[in-house]
Amino acid sequence: MAVRITAQVSLYPLRVPHLSPPIKSFVAALQQEGLEATIGTLSTSVEGEAEVFFKALAKAFALAAQEGHVVMSLTAANFRPGAV
Repeated sequence: MAVRITAQVSLYPLRVPHLSPPIKSFVAALQQEGLEATIGTLSTSVEGEAEVFFKALAKAFALAAQEGHVVMSLTAANFRPGAV
């Protein structure tokens, strides 16, 4: 049985002139793997199957790290918070 998760991911590009391009490419990499990802003010909401999510997250982080230093913060749950 596939485990579906929801997550809040914050990516902080460091020492770059503009924050948006690395964040948008990070989110696009998650979406290319079939995950639902929506950019918010301070974090990106992501939903999908856990196995797909964690593989996509590794790829997206590696992609962002190629562009420069980044810090990522992640909170993941196997349910939709607020729906319990």
